[in-house]
Amino acid sequence: MSVAMQAVDSELEPVSASIDPMSECHDGEWNVDGIRVLRVADFLHISLLDPATVETPHFRAHRNHAGLTVLHRFASHDIADEIAATVADELDASGVLHGAHEFESVMTGIVRSATAGALPAWKAFYENSIRCLEDGSALFAPVHRHAASLLIGDSVLDLGSCFGFFPLRLAALGHNVIASDLSAAAMRLLETVSPTIGRPIRTMTCDATAVSAPSSSVDTVTALHLVEHLNSTATIAALDEAIRVARSRVIVAVPFEKFARECYGHVQAFHLDALTDLGHSVAQRHLGIRASVHEYHGGWLVLDL
Repeated sequence: MSVAMQAVDSELEPVSASIDPMSECHDGEWNVDGIRVLRVADFLHISLLDPATVETPHFRAHRNHAGLTVLHRFASHDIADEIAATVADELDASGVLHGAHEFESVMTGIVRSATAGALPAWKAFYENSIRCLEDGSALFAPVHRHAASLLIGDSVLDLGSCFGFFPLRLAALGHNVIASDLSAAAMRLLETVSPTIGRPIRTMTCDATAVSAPSSSVDTVTALHLVEHLNSTATIAALDEAIRVARSRVIVAVPFEKFARECYGHVQAFHLDALTDLGHSVAQRHLGIRASVHEYHGGWLVLDL
């Protein structure tokens, strides 16, 4: 979730339907659907006994007929959303991972194997991630800060909330915010963890193309790094829904990429001209809407109603 001028995409689906983020994990080993993730103290005395083993600065990985095994040395204090960029840069780039599902599974496995107990593991992940996002050290921090600066009004619906870090930020600032996502598992996780970190939050499980909220029910609708996960038809449908639900403004943020990054679940890549074309298309569909586009750690489309 990635380069210096482009925030890591933390808005991918964190836990797809086949991944239970609260599943059992014993002795630092998470094993689900042929993907085995283990935390070890060091790699010095561990051999996966295969010349195809891939070693990177943070991982040792191996695939055989039984599935994929990934070893790591991350501890509880290391676990944060920033690790997604490390997984992408080291395991996906080296060809170890096969698609978004394996990326999500390995990320979940790292979180779960780093700390004993499901709730303590996810609580550590959330607390570490929020601290990095709010002290500005996370790659995605400028995106959240900029999005917050663009809000109009007090009430916000965030589409494609994923882990819900942006809604949690807004809740701490006193906004009336609802997090939403297609992934019921992600929303259950957010509902479970948010009270334990002192930021209880409302959630809604829904498709961004069919939002279960009344028309004109919130001041601002946000979609931060969501539409790159949708095809062009679904993108228009999601923006139509955002416009329906918003009273004043819709804020869309996208990463700028040369190619859609499969491990993040991206299906389309954006650049400034493509985002401008999207804004023009939306403005033509909805008379009276003003669309503006700018660049800041990726691209922004702001729709004023």
